[in-house]
Amino acid sequence: MSSQTAIGIDIGGTGIKGAVVDLATGDLLSDRVKLATPKGGSPKDIIETTRKLLTMLSEGGADTNALPIGVCFPAVVKNGRTMSAANVSDKWIGLAAEQLFEEALGRPIHFVNDADAAGYAESQFGAAKGVPGVVILTTLGTGIGSALLKDGVLVPNTELGHLEIDGHDYETRAAFSAKERDKLSWEKWAGRLQKYYSTLERLFSPDLFIVGGGVSKQHEEFLPLLTLSTPIVPAVHRNNAGILGAAALAVRFGV
Repeated sequence: MSSQTAIGIDIGGTGIKGAVVDLATGDLLSDRVKLATPKGGSPKDIIETTRKLLTMLSEGGADTNALPIGVCFPAVVKNGRTMSAANVSDKWIGLAAEQLFEEALGRPIHFVNDADAAGYAESQFGAAKGVPGVVILTTLGTGIGSALLKDGVLVPNTELGHLEIDGHDYETRAAFSAKERDKLSWEKWAGRLQKYYSTLERLFSPDLFIVGGGVSKQHEEFLPLLTLSTPIVPAVHRNNAGILGAAALAVRFGV
């Protein structure tokens, strides 16, 4: 088994994707396999779909029995338990999820929050690589995911999208879904983002903001509209960030 190679699996509300990762470079060594997240997002169905994805990677030539496996998931993860659930069944809340995956897959895995995996990927292979100090990654999508890093070390489960600002759980105002829901122009949405990032800046005095999520492909439309003391840049890894981070963390924690 090479400690420079691992499998990353990213479980989301709409899709479950995975690949073999070269941890020296951050490149994918296999095709990226993607399957639809089962309707309802129940633990049993998601675990079975993950097992199917691993089988497909194996059929594609990956030695899935020898490689460490990292899995990231849209929930607060504490000691292998999912303590929340975003866009999946509420049955995940309080579940010993890591153990259930290990039993179904017949081997140990490392289980982590999806935004934390994305942040760790950026620290190893992307915009936060080699950046000292405090880095905050936010993913702007259905909600706002966050990852907090200090000198490349991950502080897990920060959930900074749920900061209360002006009496609102602010991801309901500033996530990309809010832009679409309220039919906001880039300028009006940037006004909400300004309030959000200014609050983060005041609370954490970060050295760098990284913005991920699908909308970061259009970063030229909104990042230049923000006025901050902290540099703010788009994420390097978008679709593959969870896969890369989950794989890297599996090796980091010796799965």
